[in-house]
Amino acid sequence: MKAVVFDLDNTLFDHTGCAVAGLRSWVTELGITPTDELIAEWFVIEEDQFNRFLAGELTHQGQRRGRLRAFLPVLGLPVPVADAELDEVFTGYLTQYTNNWIAYPDARPALEVARSNGWRVGVLTNGSTRQQNAKVAAIGLADLIDVVCTSEALGVSKPDPLAYQRVCEALGVEPGETLMIGDNLELDVIAARAAGLSAHHLDRAAGATLTQLVGRQ
Repeated sequence: MKAVVFDLDNTLFDHTGCAVAGLRSWVTELGITPTDELIAEWFVIEEDQFNRFLAGELTHQGQRRGRLRAFLPVLGLPVPVADAELDEVFTGYLTQYTNNWIAYPDARPALEVARSNGWRVGVLTNGSTRQQNAKVAAIGLADLIDVVCTSEALGVSKPDPLAYQRVCEALGVEPGETLMIGDNLELDVIAARAAGLSAHHLDRAAGATLTQLVGRQ
């Protein structure tokens, strides 16, 4: 191996934990008691709208507006008509989400192991270039990462084989010399292997850690 590529959300960065904490604070600010049912509905809506962004049906900001159009009625709140008003409402959630940004405890140690192996280190993530780079910087991992490739910048998203090939190109390595690690079995393992990379599944529920997977070579 000459390089390792990590997924970002729910691999290096605790997106779900940050989103839940941010959502609870934001909904409380709106005068509503957050419940597990509301939080579950938020994530259903998030996935639907974000997939529309990845498919090119919506801009990144457009999927945020779509999330509010679907979620505010669940809260029993009116939906603003103007995009600018929707953006202002979403800022309330975004502020709380951002305030809770954090890396998993095993993220930096795993990157340090990869560096000690002499590997190049990349991130391949479906998302907005600006936000994903901001996450990497905010959680203190930017100094250990050579390349961050986003679906927005690449013009393709996982599981398209070109996404994996292009991150390898950016790292200056061949797919066969590259290990992919991520939490999503389909996107980070099956599709990565189909594109010629080696891959390990980060199944945290089963006790897997990033340091274990990086050290498995």
